[in-house]
Amino acid sequence: MSTAVTTVLAVDDQPANVRLLEAVLAPRGYQVLGAGSGEEALRTLQEAEVDLVLLDVVMPQMDGYEVCRRIRADPRTAFLPVVMITASGAEQRLAALQAGADDFVLKPFDQNELLARVASLARLKQYHDTVERQAAELTAWNAELEQRVDRAVAELERTNRLRHFLSPQLADVVIGDQDLLRSHRREVVVVFCDFHGFTGFAETSEPEEVMQVLSDYHLVVGRSVHGHGGTLERFTGDGVMVIYNDPVPVDDAADRAVGMALEINARVGELALAWRRRGHELTHRAGVAQGFATLGRIGFPGRFDYTAIGSVTNLAARLCDAAADWEVRVTDRVLAELDDRAVAQPLGETLPRGFSRSVRVHAVRSLRARKEPGQRSATALAQPD
Repeated sequence: MSTAVTTVLAVDDQPANVRLLEAVLAPRGYQVLGAGSGEEALRTLQEAEVDLVLLDVVMPQMDGYEVCRRIRADPRTAFLPVVMITASGAEQRLAALQAGADDFVLKPFDQNELLARVASLARLKQYHDTVERQAAELTAWNAELEQRVDRAVAELERTNRLRHFLSPQLADVVIGDQDLLRSHRREVVVVFCDFHGFTGFAETSEPEEVMQVLSDYHLVVGRSVHGHGGTLERFTGDGVMVIYNDPVPVDDAADRAVGMALEINARVGELALAWRRRGHELTHRAGVAQGFATLGRIGFPGRFDYTAIGSVTNLAARLCDAAADWEVRVTDRVLAELDDRAVAQPLGETLPRGFSRSVRVHAVRSLRARKEPGQRSATALAQPD
């Protein structure tokens, strides 16, 4: 409870009575304000913080009953303790209670009785003030909590919208540690996938059919990219570029990259059966390369992309261009990372366009499942026929 000084307003048209009340209360630590009429008392209540009112009944112009009724009618003072000081018996005491008084003291008053009644009502006033203060604090806390919830919901909505445009890894980075988006150097595995035959298909088909085929293709690609934990660098209409080992490092980047490429081939192969029945010859191919690249954010305020720059991205693109239908073409370096899991066909050396040195490439047909102790090897993700 508060240790603040209790302020008592003594209301009596006789100044000697006000001084007497002050003489009794002030030595006990109370602050006493005086008012010589009902009108003055009401003005004082509007101007000062008062904890309790000692109110004489008999006063000219406005008696104590009317003053008490007005105190109760004002929301600001409706719960203010009022002790009526009466000179007569039961009738005035009943009238005092009907007017809204909390207690009463008979004239001439007994000092101990007066102090006891004032102390009791002052304590109740302190309890009331504490409850009101706590209620106000609770209201403020609830309002702050609502604001925090609103901000959290807005942030969640923003995050969900962000995930529609970025891979989960990039979305988490953008929301969390944006320092990871700064330019840096790292060894990555890059996958280029190409929807072969799409250009001719688009030239001879209705736009609605083109968009439907693209939508089916992108759905397959998106599920495979997210399922293998890749970072989708960009869509290029009928192709995609996916990065592994950045911005989130992984130990099995090559394994994930080749597994994703094989999975996309298999799923697009299923779609191609339906497309072929409608007269559309659409196939798929992919190139996978491993090497160091510079990665980071590029663009301008209001529009940024996250990309990898380096020869490894160009090499993956060239391997994809040179691949046969339904082929996942990889370099020696990628194949070495797969250990003995890859079922691959060596294709010899090739000089990719724009490169000064030739590279040895392989066509991965499938990946063997990881062997558990006592298990025989099995193959997975075979190429479509």
